[in-house]
Amino acid sequence: MRNGGRRFGWRWVVVALGLALLVALPVVVAALPAGDRDTSAAELRARVLASTDQPFSGYAISTGGLTLPVSDALTPVADLLSDQTTMRAWYRGETDWRVDVVTATGETGTHRDAAGTWTWDYADQRASRGSAPDLALPTAPDLLPSALGVRLLSEATDAELSRVDPVRVAGRDALGLRYTPADEAASVSAVNVYVDEQTGLPLRVVVRSADTTIPALDTRFLDLDTATPTAATTAFSPPADASISSDRDLTDVDLGRGDRAALPDVLAGLTRRSFDGVPAQIGVYGSGITVLSVTPLPGRSSQGLRAQLAATPGAVVDDLGVRITSGPLALMVAGTSQRQGGGGVYLLAGTVTLDALGAAATDLQNGTGTS
Repeated sequence: MRNGGRRFGWRWVVVALGLALLVALPVVVAALPAGDRDTSAAELRARVLASTDQPFSGYAISTGGLTLPVSDALTPVADLLSDQTTMRAWYRGETDWRVDVVTATGETGTHRDAAGTWTWDYADQRASRGSAPDLALPTAPDLLPSALGVRLLSEATDAELSRVDPVRVAGRDALGLRYTPADEAASVSAVNVYVDEQTGLPLRVVVRSADTTIPALDTRFLDLDTATPTAATTAFSPPADASISSDRDLTDVDLGRGDRAALPDVLAGLTRRSFDGVPAQIGVYGSGITVLSVTPLPGRSSQGLRAQLAATPGAVVDDLGVRITSGPLALMVAGTSQRQGGGGVYLLAGTVTLDALGAAATDLQNGTGTS
């Protein structure tokens, strides 16, 4: 037992030294000139979307610049968006990969296979099995540049794309692509995606909002190898003595009971759309990176959340409800309970402006739009 503890300690000393060297590496290579190519913005986006078959392994680091007032249940999400997350990734394909999150106190690995995911907490020897649902809260693997770049560019139009100067990322030439959302409701001012010239893999993604010079999110590879990892590296079977549980997904969330007014087809000028896995009570509006979700809130939870948002510096409190922003993310509790003669209480959340939240709340209050 004592020897095992000593090996554990030395292991993390080695990891810490390795990460320190990797973090320092981009400072050196960034000084080298980056090669550019005569590639159009639309062509570069197409290369990004085609990169999901490209195998790789490497270290990545994600830095969030947001501060969200959330409950304990959403603390892991808030940490992802406000802190620094260090990841080691091995990717063989869309349903065969592994991402380890390394912290000062331990390591947690997520393994993807054809049936879902395994999450393994090395320190607690605890495994959890997930089904990889269509609707889920973001986790560390979602912040890898390779995954985030594809997701953010998937609905960008040619008119919203432009080229920017190349940079060096992880020792590679990375071609610059900028996505500037055209919708007036957008709170994201620009997304820069830096793409590996050889493979089309996004190597760095920087998300900015108009009201701050600090990026809302900056995720990049520090080191990258495009050789195919071995199957044994990504595979996982829980040890016989491990504690095993099942992950909850968002379809398990209690949205309350009772009739509510049907959500309209349009809110704040954004068109409602449907996604696999989204419960019928939730409305999703917008496209690309400009998205607004509307979720009915049970009365027992809406009061506490309303008070929590109202106590946030910069909160707007008026007859429509209470709304806040943190970088490009916006949250609002709108409406009144049916017991008080209202049409229901809703949580509005998305990458839209405060004005867009107010307009959406007004539409809900007035029952405008076509249901």
